[in-house]
Amino acid sequence: MKPSTALSAAAVVLMSVAIIHARSAGDAPSVTQTANEDAARGFKAFIDGRLDGLNGNGRACSDCHMPTDEFQLSPASVEQRFRIFMLRRAHNPDADDPLFRPIDADDFRVNGPQASDYSNLRQNGLIRIIFALPPNIRLIDPITNQPSDEASVDVWRMVPGVTDLKLTGADGSNAWPRGPNPTGGFQLDARVSTLQEQALGALLNHAQAQSPPPQRMLDDLSSFQRVLFTNGRVRALSEAIDEGVTPLPDADPPLNALEQQGKAVFIRACAQCHGGAGQSTPRPPVVRFHDISSQCPRPVDTATPARFNFKPCPPRLARNVRTYEITLPTGAKIRRTSSDPGRALLTGFAGVGPPAQDDWNKLDAPGLRGLRNTAPYFHNNSADTLEEVVDHYIEFFKRVPTVAAPGVVPPVASLPRLLGLS
Repeated sequence: MKPSTALSAAAVVLMSVAIIHARSAGDAPSVTQTANEDAARGFKAFIDGRLDGLNGNGRACSDCHMPTDEFQLSPASVEQRFRIFMLRRAHNPDADDPLFRPIDADDFRVNGPQASDYSNLRQNGLIRIIFALPPNIRLIDPITNQPSDEASVDVWRMVPGVTDLKLTGADGSNAWPRGPNPTGGFQLDARVSTLQEQALGALLNHAQAQSPPPQRMLDDLSSFQRVLFTNGRVRALSEAIDEGVTPLPDADPPLNALEQQGKAVFIRACAQCHGGAGQSTPRPPVVRFHDISSQCPRPVDTATPARFNFKPCPPRLARNVRTYEITLPTGAKIRRTSSDPGRALLTGFAGVGPPAQDDWNKLDAPGLRGLRNTAPYFHNNSADTLEEVVDHYIEFFKRVPTVAAPGVVPPVASLPRLLGLS
């Protein structure tokens, strides 16, 4: 069976379950029927790489948001698909897998349509995101060590899942000082306001559609994503929110004693950033967007003995690092290095005021439901297991007081005590 066929088959089953559940939700028949029809059309568009009139590159949403991979994309799945693709091509030179398009090849900037090096995609499960550089930020040429004339930059990010999106996005609370979307949004940096806008960006940038998709298609894709949930308990939580039920049902399954202890720690510590029904809402005084030191290179403590010790980025991720020159409002120039400057690429607001208040390396807080099935983790897939995620945060919490301004106690400074680290 071809990979695309397997994906479509799995998606059919999942979509059927979603629609059947929606029909039993107790809504008025006309409303339910309309919602079902919209979601069904959205499902068809989600798995169709040959959408009429778009003239894209043959990719469907499901090529990157794999239904068999919890609607995200893992390096293991990419590598498996690539090997199958190569085996098929050995027998049929015209064999194809739409996941492997030159736009996501490492050598695309050099070789264009002939690009064929998919190292970032195969090893890391990352795709290319292209950002126009803000007027005050320039890239440094790694050969000359001088500002280059590049007008855009490529960053490499994981493919987030599309389940539970009905519970995430902007929530209207705890606003960041600057847009876009100061109370959260979609995509890892919250640059997208709606699921329709998210679908439009994916079709134009990743499926390389030559014609803009009709609004109805975007609305249908949004409807489809809004019926995708990690499990029935999360769906029930979403329905209770819609119906104004209080108190809200607990979306967690029955927990043993150890799991209950872990949940208590999560509520005290992790839920400060991953709060709310979607587990994606930071709670004041914790700020909206964060630099959690998951980019490359990771901070290194110069003190002896070291007060924190992050796991270094492996070479397969460190190769994505670029150096940037930032022109400050005073005219002074500073340089910073990162594999992904985050929201600073949207705003240019970097190097002004304390690091915690600028946009450098800042990303949104993602939802956490269903994590056990979506390894690896972080925006660059740099943590292979949940244990590595915990280890990373332990070092993060250790570092927080070392970089705080004198006399300032950051909101997360108490977390090491909550986790038994001090």
